[in-house]
Amino acid sequence: MSCTLGVDIGTFETKGVLVDASGAIVAQATRSHKMLVPQSGWAEHRAEEDWWGDFVFVAKALLAESQVKPEDVVAVACSAIGPCMLPVDAAGKPLMNGVLYGVDTRAAAQIAELTDRIGADLIMARCGNALTSQSVGPKILWLKQERPEMYAQTAKVLSATPYLTWKLTGEYVIDHYTAANFSPLYDVNRLAWTVELAADIIPLDRLPRLAWSTEIAGHVTAAAAAETGLAMGTPVTVGTIDAAAEAVSVGVKDPGEMMMMYGSTIFIIQLTAEPVRDPRMWYAPWLYPGQHASMAGLATSGTLTHWFRDQFARELGAGAFGVLAREAAASPKGAKGLLCLPYFSGERTPIHDPEAVGAFFGLNLTHGRGDLFRAVLEGIASGTAHVMEVCRELGAEPVRVLAVGGGTKNAVWMQATSDIGGVPQIVAEKTIGASYGDAFLAAVAVGRVLPEEISEWNPVARVVQPVAEAVYARQYPLWKRLYLQTRDIARELGGGV
Repeated sequence: MSCTLGVDIGTFETKGVLVDASGAIVAQATRSHKMLVPQSGWAEHRAEEDWWGDFVFVAKALLAESQVKPEDVVAVACSAIGPCMLPVDAAGKPLMNGVLYGVDTRAAAQIAELTDRIGADLIMARCGNALTSQSVGPKILWLKQERPEMYAQTAKVLSATPYLTWKLTGEYVIDHYTAANFSPLYDVNRLAWTVELAADIIPLDRLPRLAWSTEIAGHVTAAAAAETGLAMGTPVTVGTIDAAAEAVSVGVKDPGEMMMMYGSTIFIIQLTAEPVRDPRMWYAPWLYPGQHASMAGLATSGTLTHWFRDQFARELGAGAFGVLAREAAASPKGAKGLLCLPYFSGERTPIHDPEAVGAFFGLNLTHGRGDLFRAVLEGIASGTAHVMEVCRELGAEPVRVLAVGGGTKNAVWMQATSDIGGVPQIVAEKTIGASYGDAFLAAVAVGRVLPEEISEWNPVARVVQPVAEAVYARQYPLWKRLYLQTRDIARELGGGV
């Protein structure tokens, strides 16, 4: 039985899957890891241990569980959290921990410096994106300015998926979708690295070569085969960021279709017929030539639910989330007038404010743990609704929203997102996410399926319909005002840390 292998490295967990030619899941494997927060505003992974170590573990586990022969794995595709910033030396050895995507806000000064030097309008025109904590370019400049000795040793700067691809094939390659997040180093009009805006950040020969996600990056080397158990010579695709693979996994394939990913962060991808460029959102070429993506992401979503569990429900052990979900469901919609700003690591879209802070507002002695947890979920749902509001303003209201990720198992969270955002959400039959999308993309790369056949691999299972709730109509505008009326206080508090 021939299969394709998909592996995805998430913020807290790695998932792998073997899939046969019909899209049926043959085997699954997972491995957990931690997000390191060495200081406020920083977020890191260990590339060798968390990214490559997890890949090796999952690949071996899948082969052992399924008893699929290594030579029957016809292609491999990876995805991972991103965009990340990982400097490696001439031997490909990481020089530091991988700096994560927009949840890491260490480069605020470099964002301001580059925006002032280059000009916000020119950056938007050439890169399709404003510089934010999601941008890799300012983080490379941070490396140059704050770690000059390490910068001098840097032979390449990679993101997480290109690091895995290099470990498997010995090739330094990055997909266009990921590269577009390296602003201001990537020109979305020419689909190429840009020397004009890259001056004083990094020489372009220290960046990976560009390719499309379903191109073959290379083949499994003898060294990688020995570590992973895969057959030497197995084709490996270029791969992409986890959110893009997740969108593919649930059937996002046509303009107007949107993925709502419930993970460590909420991440949204909508395919569009033409580029949608606005500083409140992100833009990138899609995984295939000629297609475009408009994107948004919150900074803390699943991460915030994990924080809440660890601080207020640690004694519940492995069943904590189930108990919290039941307690939240018992709390009335609106959480008895309690608002939560979910900005516990600043915020990404649409406000792009790394200094934003989290808050519970409206507390009184009648509130219990279930009310607070419902307020957390409704606060995240309000952040998502804020993004949907911007999409409508830009004339890019989605025609279909497909939900995926661990949060789809939380009925309160899903329903609040539909109710506050005013959108139905489609849930596909298979919700394991990016690793399944990777397996599909691997199949596309070797000609086993066409991109539009994902709907046959993963049909619709259910739909969450929005309900017009008076309490949300009243509280959502107040939720937006709460940020605006407290952001100056948040900045002053941050300045005192």
